[in-house]
Amino acid sequence: MIKSELIKRSPLRILEKSIQGGLKKGEIGVLASRKGVGKTACLVHIAIDKLFQGKCVIHVSYASRVDYIINWYEDIFKEIAKKQNLEPSLKTHDEIIKNRVIMNFNQQGTSTKQVLKSIEAMIKHGKFSADAVIVDGFDFSKSKPQDLVRFRNFAEKAGVEIWFSASIQDKKPLFDEKGLPTELLNFIQNIDVLATLKFQDHYVRLNIAKNRSVYHSKELPLRLDPATFLMA
Repeated sequence: MIKSELIKRSPLRILEKSIQGGLKKGEIGVLASRKGVGKTACLVHIAIDKLFQGKCVIHVSYASRVDYIINWYEDIFKEIAKKQNLEPSLKTHDEIIKNRVIMNFNQQGTSTKQVLKSIEAMIKHGKFSADAVIVDGFDFSKSKPQDLVRFRNFAEKAGVEIWFSASIQDKKPLFDEKGLPTELLNFIQNIDVLATLKFQDHYVRLNIAKNRSVYHSKELPLRLDPATFLMA
């Protein structure tokens, strides 16, 4: 019961509705904001939602140690259950953990090609049938458009959806006339869905800046709790 209720109540249902049912296999989604707004928490929430649905997730972190990411999952799982007045189920917890793999890389010392080879090995040789890949801490300012092309080609080949986080640096202008982060303009052709996050009035708000071929700044009717990313 706990999984079905959490799936039903998740604000991600509103996000999915705004982007025609959610990210599809072979597509790239990006959550962009300044540092400290909650991109990692949002990515973990997306991952947990998929785990609740019985899907398998590979979480790739460029910025944090494995134990740090595990703590994110544990804390958000407990907070979500608490927020919805549901008792955390050990059985449910164990069920979702077995469908999650966390991988840690140093972007400066590991090429995108090497990272994708490791993910592919986990899927093929590790017999881990991933449905989604979460990429946190990827520094777009230190990357080239070809790196995202490689991720996109991999997503299409492996039949997975890939969600990235992107930190917007404090440079002017932050956004162009379409509401797109200027830092991501060189990558935008290979991004299917781009959502920006901002902290306002003690809540996190989501704005859809790109939805496939549509470039239109659209703020979702959500106020998210920064701790759980559930509706406030």
